[in-house]
Order: sequence, then structure tokens, then C-alpha cells
Amino acid sequence: MSFGFHAHPHFEVIGAADAQLGKPSSPKGSLACNTTYEANIGITPVETDLGTVDPESLMRSMGVTSPIDILSACPPCTGFSRTNAKNHLEDDKRNSLVGRTIVFVDAFQPRIVVMENARELLQGRWAHHFEILKKGLEARGYTVHAQNHFLNRFGLPQVRERTLVIAVAPGLDLRTLEDAWAGRTLTQEATSVRRALKGLPSINAGDTHPADDAHASPSFHSAATFGRLQKIPHDGGSWRDLLRVPGGTEYLTPAMLKSVEKKDFGSFPDVYGRMAWDRPAPTIKRECAHVGNGRYSHPEENRLCSVRELGILNGFPRTYKFEGASLSNKYRHIGDAVPPLISYQLASVCHWILTGRRPSVDDLILPGTHLRPGDIREADDFLAHDEKGEAAQVREFVAV
Repeated sequence: MSFGFHAHPHFEVIGAADAQLGKPSSPKGSLACNTTYEANIGITPVETDLGTVDPESLMRSMGVTSPIDILSACPPCTGFSRTNAKNHLEDDKRNSLVGRTIVFVDAFQPRIVVMENARELLQGRWAHHFEILKKGLEARGYTVHAQNHFLNRFGLPQVRERTLVIAVAPGLDLRTLEDAWAGRTLTQEATSVRRALKGLPSINAGDTHPADDAHASPSFHSAATFGRLQKIPHDGGSWRDLLRVPGGTEYLTPAMLKSVEKKDFGSFPDVYGRMAWDRPAPTIKRECAHVGNGRYSHPEENRLCSVRELGILNGFPRTYKFEGASLSNKYRHIGDAVPPLISYQLASVCHWILTGRRPSVDDLILPGTHLRPGDIREADDFLAHDEKGEAAQVREFVAV
């Protein structure tokens, strides 16, 4: 989320905090994401547990002494996501960080609050955590807008469904990402894998391109895994294709054989799958560092998509630096991230809220990403003319 605001010409990031925990059982600092944050934004985040830290103390640690314009609160989505089977039974203790955001609102007194999370934040079993936050914000006079979106609607070359939240303080008019895109449409090719990855050089599994240390793909854990991927057809192929290609059945795993026997594939066909050139990528999740965890294989080359490729597909500019020695952690940083392309658009919406200036098409395109001005078209009926014949933009308002 921070990078989109950092890259925006009208905002400055003045503080950040992250515990760097990959999961509750991980040692403190194990995720090593703060190093990447500092390399790209120029600020060293305060390493602290936001579930227990005193907000006033945190402000002092950041050197913040006055009310701020934007507070970005992005609690982990792991405890909400439907892909985690435990979440159907247990309310992850980290989910309470959503409601706890209100203590930081009281301390920092932001004019705008932004948040991103899994779609289940609004419609899952534990959605009461968001209701706690919403009621707390409204009690303080904020107007709150929260909605689920498929982010490819806004130019991300990936089918990623997420909750986006914007809350504005009293005296400010609420604007949303839908308002910024009202009357604007995307060309079909703008969100394709082909467009996004165009021009990247070929590499082999286990290689790092000499000109870009993020254009790296891990080696295969076994010859069987490599052989399996070799048999899967290019451009969108699935492990189910192993049933019809010569010699393919030799590479079926016990789990695959069980699915075939039951004739129940569910979402399982995506494992070991290849991306398709002319469609958006599937949702890139935090455990995207192995071809067996989803449809993360290159459309043609026999390897996992590189860190750089998955970064591009999740809205990072091509120059973004992924720091640290662990290749797996770099993949996790991408899967966990708010797509910077989307946070840049949210920054433009926040600038609109603060200044009254609606974002132009250029304001929706994070420099260095795949999206181009020609990809976004203004609808013919979106321009209304006043009595002098001068064009005036017609805006849609969302009442909450």
C-alpha cells in the first residue's frame, strides 16, 4: 500500500510499522519485509507488534507529532481468507487487528483511512471485526465506504478479488475508486499476461538473469516435478491434460489420481498449471513459490514464473527491488502485497478527496507498470457540455 502513495507526486510517506511475521509461529523478523520497504521507500519501518504497541509511543518512534492526511491500515488477510480451511472454524487472533485500527485513528487523527484485505473481511464468518471498525469510525464522524472488487477491473493483469475501504473525516466528500473509473473502460489486452510480461528475457529454472536479480526462478525439487511440468501443454495447460498427453499419466500424483477416481476436481486443476498468455493471471497467493501450489508456471517455459514476473502481474513496477537472501520470502512479499498499481490509484482518489481534482487517466497509471494511457478509454457519453460548449466531467456519487 505504501509504495503507491510514495510514488504519487502529491504524497510523502512519513512513517511505517510492521512486525515482519510470516505466521504466528515464525520468529520475530523472519519475513524480512522491512528491508525491502526501506530499499524502495527510503524509510525504515518500526518493527513492532501493532496488536500490543501503545499508539502514542509508536507516533514518537516515527517522529510524528501532528495529525496526518492518510492512515494506511492493512491487517493480515490470512485469518479471513476462505482458502485457509481453519478459518471456517477458528477466529484467528490477528483478525482483531482490524477493530484495533481505531486506536491508531485516535492517535494519528488522519483525514482519510485506507485499508485492503480479503473479500471475506466483508462477507465471511468473521466479518464482525470490520463492523467493529466501521461503527468506531462512524462514531467519530467518518463516512465509510467498503466494497469488494475484482482488481483486473482497474487494470491489474490478475484476477484478484479484494476488499477496499476508504473512510473520510467530517467535512470531506467521499470519493472512491469506482468514481475515479466512472465512464472509463479498459481495452481487453491491457490485463493479459502477454502484455504484462512482454519483453522479459527467457531464463531457466534455477537461474537468475544477470541484469535483474529479481528475474529469478527456483530449481525444481525433483526430477518428477520437472518432468510433470514438461508434459503440461503450453498456454494455460493443466495437470488434467496429463490424462491425454503421451506418457502423462506417469506423472499423476496420488492426490491427482484420487481426484480422477472421484471425478471431483474442485479448484485442484490449478496446481502445476501454466498461465495463459491472453488472459489475466490467476490470484497470486502468498505461497506462490512452488509450481505445485497453483497456476504459477510460465505459459511456455518449464519453470515457475520468476519473482519479477509475479511482481509485474501483481502491479509492481519493473524497477522494484526485492531484498533479502530468501527467494521464498520474496515470493511471499508479492503474494501478500496490496498491488502498488491499485494503491497508486487509491492515492489519486485521496488527492481528489483532499483537493477536489478528479484523477485524469494518467493519474491511474503507476509509472513503470504495464498499463498505458491508451489502455483506458473515456466513454463517449461521459462528457457533458455546458452552455459554452466546454466539457465538464459528470461524477457519480456513492451514498453509504
